[in-house]
Amino acid sequence: MTDMNEFKSARLAAGITQQEMADLMKIPKRTIGNWENDVSHPPEYVKRFVLNELESIAKNRNE
Repeated sequence: MTDMNEFKSARLAAGITQQEMADLMKIPKRTIGNWENDVSHPPEYVKRFVLNELESIAKNRNE
């Protein structure tokens, strides 16, 4: 396992906090924290959607 999981890495690359991510995606902040700390894991389709959205946010901020 790496030092930082892919949700946290993608969120940080997007330059947003857990609270901002929660507000943007309508996901409870606790759920995001659980994903980032490997306490729980979303279904694969949710994982793909969330990571794609974070990647899109990161690209838009870097343009």
